[in-house]
Amino acid sequence: MNRRKFLSATTGALGALGLRATSGAAQSAAGTGESSTGTGKTPESRPNVLILMSDQHKRTCMGVAGDPVAITPNLDRFARESVRFTNAYCTNPVCAPSRASIQTGLYTHKLESRGNSRPFSPKHKTIAHYFNNAGYLTALVGKMHMVDAQTHGFGYKIEFNDWLQYLGPKVRLYANELGRPNSGAGLPEIESLWREEGYPWKGDITPDGRLGAVAVGGPSPMEEQDHFDNFVARESIRFLEDYARTNEPFLLVSSFLKPHDPFMPAKRFAEMFQPEQMKLSPTWGKADLAHLPQPVVEFIERCPFTPELRQAPEARKRVAAYYGNLAQMDDCAGQVLSALTRLGLDKNTIVVYTADHGEMLGDLGLWNKFQFYEGSCGVPLMVRMPGGAPLLCTQPVSLISLTSTVAELCQVPVTGPSDGKSFAYLVRKPDSPEQYGPVFAEYDLGMKTAKYMVRDGDYKYTFWVNYIPELYNLRTDPEEMHNLAGLPEYQETVARLKQQLFAWHQPAEL
Repeated sequence: MNRRKFLSATTGALGALGLRATSGAAQSAAGTGESSTGTGKTPESRPNVLILMSDQHKRTCMGVAGDPVAITPNLDRFARESVRFTNAYCTNPVCAPSRASIQTGLYTHKLESRGNSRPFSPKHKTIAHYFNNAGYLTALVGKMHMVDAQTHGFGYKIEFNDWLQYLGPKVRLYANELGRPNSGAGLPEIESLWREEGYPWKGDITPDGRLGAVAVGGPSPMEEQDHFDNFVARESIRFLEDYARTNEPFLLVSSFLKPHDPFMPAKRFAEMFQPEQMKLSPTWGKADLAHLPQPVVEFIERCPFTPELRQAPEARKRVAAYYGNLAQMDDCAGQVLSALTRLGLDKNTIVVYTADHGEMLGDLGLWNKFQFYEGSCGVPLMVRMPGGAPLLCTQPVSLISLTSTVAELCQVPVTGPSDGKSFAYLVRKPDSPEQYGPVFAEYDLGMKTAKYMVRDGDYKYTFWVNYIPELYNLRTDPEEMHNLAGLPEYQETVARLKQQLFAWHQPAEL
């Protein structure tokens, strides 16, 4: 079936499947007999794209990365078939701003989304818009933390609210796990829904004795098939099975919640990791507090979200629960990858795996994200091209470039503003001598704790608007134990990196 017949004759059938052709450019091209891709190729000859995304995945927590504890057979297998970037970074180590940057290819200081409660404007075009205009069917299944009800160009969209409807009365179990409103974990997905009436579960959940907002973790009372990640896997597979009956090229983003909190994996995965067998980070409790910015010191000393983690036995429980969450997410990602192969779609599909940010997991005594240290700002990134060779790329790259890179690999024009320099050349030739360039990140813009980061070569420099700076040599100090910023012999390096950082973005707070 050619594209003109497909669009004119099967719109109703697509609607029955929950799919719709949203691109006006595609419909216009179909009416004139011209290619809608702008490249002279028909959409049917273009590669599909599957982006698998997790939340809060520390990039070293994979068997293939040398982690002896992680049970990630599906990601390990996928990594051995891919170009794996060992020094990839997010642009902002918190969910909503990072995801906004990934979708738009714009840095946070150019977007409205500077925290988990602020959506970004529909004026900013996303990867979905670009692929729509090139004749692709675009789909989002899972978490994207858009905060409000915008679709940002996706023609097919299943998120938390669809899962909550699927759960029905069993939502109470999830409300108990969270213990509070948390848009980062999808309850609510759209924060304004509860703005007037307040938290509907207040006074109606079972207290569990937690000292902070996030529980230490443990086995979930929910059945495995009811977890959000399993729902995302099933609905992603449903989309692929429906797509396999058409000739429409697709961009599918399958986005899981785990290993993000709640740190409560299904029973099968929780039983894989015993807390008493977990080792804490080699740097847990060993941070040089005298040479760290005060907000970092406070996070280490207070553990504000989960104060229990200051105690080693509770910290081991969290580590076990995190690995359980990770194992469950890996299992769900494997289900989607297996379906892609079963349907024969892997032969013409570019597959990406990444995460919106990492997890400190006890490094330096820190937990969760919010930091520019490797555990938090570093992300896993793997790209599998049909027929491509599996290799490692050690060049630092940024997720700001994911949209431009995938678009280039598919010959899809990026017609809007973009800060992302494509690293498609590194996907094709990971050992290319061409340098991607410095990597930048930002966090807490407009706040007292605002900070900005540049990674250039071996050095990572963080400028804090109101606190002491940080400088680490990642080659000689990969655990980031020694802040060099105050040492006289490193002032030239500090000055150079600060100048580079301010050329990228002059902090408005100054």
